[in-house]
Amino acid sequence: FPYSDHSSGIKNVLTESARIARGKIIDLARLAARDYDAVVFPGGFGAAKNLSTFSVDGKDCKVNKDVERVLKDFHKSGKPIGLCCISPVLAAKVLPGTEVTVGEEQEQGGKWPHASTAGAIKAMGGKHCAKDVMISFSSHVDNTNKIVTTPAFMCETEFHHIFDGIGAMIKNVLRLTGK
Repeated sequence: FPYSDHSSGIKNVLTESARIARGKIIDLARLAARDYDAVVFPGGFGAAKNLSTFSVDGKDCKVNKDVERVLKDFHKSGKPIGLCCISPVLAAKVLPGTEVTVGEEQEQGGKWPHASTAGAIKAMGGKHCAKDVMISFSSHVDNTNKIVTTPAFMCETEFHHIFDGIGAMIKNVLRLTGK
């Protein structure tokens, strides 16, 4: 997966992932639900630009074919899926009808600068559940579909609130594995 980061030209997602993770990684094309208990997709611009075309196309985005396959594979297998920050748009596009959150649906004076994403989720067939990242270590659990989401950096807030929300998402994903 080549991509451009505007500062140094074209990079390879696998090379950069290995550098950042400092560990063994595999190509997403080789990821299969049968080999794992759950899958978690981080958010950030990479999810909106490299895993999908959401950053350019919004509700009309296309999702990377391997990402789509993995989401459908884990969903069909009844295994939990965690999605953080902007990545819930991936589930909304690929698994219509699932419940996700990217936070609040109004900007609230700039606190939620990406609030319009909730409308895009609805337009793609997803069910958006408004959540404030600062309340109850915010994550949303769609128990029927075993999808857990948290707003994370969709909100302009202190890092500890984001940390708590991501922690709640991970705890709920682990709880849904039944292990």
